[in-house]
Amino acid sequence: MKIVLQNLTKIFPPRGKNTSGEVVAVNNFNFEIPDGKLIGLLGPSGCGKSTTLYMISGLQKPSSGKIFFGDDDVTELSTENRGIGLVFQNYALYPHLTVKQNILFPLQNLKGKDKLDKNTMLDRAYEAAKLVQIEQLLDRKPSELSGGQQQRVAIARALVKMPRVLLLDEPLSNLDARLRLQTREEIRRIQKETGITTVFVTHDQEEAMSISDLIVVMKSGVVQQIGQPQDVYDDPANLFVAKFLGTPPINVFSGRVSQGMLYIGTDAVMKVAGVADQEVTVGIRPEGFHLDPNGTLCCKPVNVEVMGRDVSIVSTHDASLNPFVRSIINADHRYDIGDSVRYTIKPHKIFLFGKESEERIRIEVNSDGRK
Repeated sequence: MKIVLQNLTKIFPPRGKNTSGEVVAVNNFNFEIPDGKLIGLLGPSGCGKSTTLYMISGLQKPSSGKIFFGDDDVTELSTENRGIGLVFQNYALYPHLTVKQNILFPLQNLKGKDKLDKNTMLDRAYEAAKLVQIEQLLDRKPSELSGGQQQRVAIARALVKMPRVLLLDEPLSNLDARLRLQTREEIRRIQKETGITTVFVTHDQEEAMSISDLIVVMKSGVVQQIGQPQDVYDDPANLFVAKFLGTPPINVFSGRVSQGMLYIGTDAVMKVAGVADQEVTVGIRPEGFHLDPNGTLCCKPVNVEVMGRDVSIVSTHDASLNPFVRSIINADHRYDIGDSVRYTIKPHKIFLFGKESEERIRIEVNSDGRK
């Protein structure tokens, strides 16, 4: 099911006597979610991602704009009539019901022409449980399940109605690190098997990038960039997107362009032909550093962190806007780090941004990778 958002806006009125002005939670959101894809709505708290999800679900009404499921305008349609499955962060299971009863609950509330007979409901419930691999837990109560198992029950309950659209609101936030990894892989498997158009809300960029077909990065209610996860990581539209995506985060420096040369502090890092002389902000991905005794960027090492597959060199630089500069180096070789360390920067891992606007300044990259 294709979802189309047209000029979608949500404005909340002032709350309380001591607050003034309206709050624009989502501002003029335009996007077409392709049929059968998993979309990650990504951004920090308060960016508008959950509000967008709630408008798609019908739990909140847009201040303006339209929502289409396929060719159907569902903007004014109630939640129960939209054909959605909704999974919340806190599972929202009924503690006094068994797993089977929790999954059956949405089917038991169907009325009129949608009402199902008992055997059909049981078959549907079992198939949904089997899909999320909890068919052996059907007689247990939620209190007898782990957090990951409870989340699977919540997903099965959402899927049992055979929804046109599946909406997931921070579904992994209450799980520990190992369970989150396992459950996100399960969500991706389930989505691929069912082919249901899915919208996944998260503040965790690693979650969004690992399972989404497309990600939508939001800030203060405004869409910053939409694209395939790797494309957005490799080609950020602005400094916010560059800083939000990536673990460890991107290294940020104060720099300047003078006569076609990029300077970070006093280091002449590389030629940037065609860029006007100006103060800039420079972003370098941690994997963008190449150890080179004749390198153009000189840092002062603080520590070397061995991570098995990689080595992370922690250093400082006078022009760094982060407390430390982190460079990830292949661990196949041993490195003797002295009082200073020099790097050549990989051209496709360095980005320039306007000092005031924070918008991307494009640099032409030659076929051989040179700027």
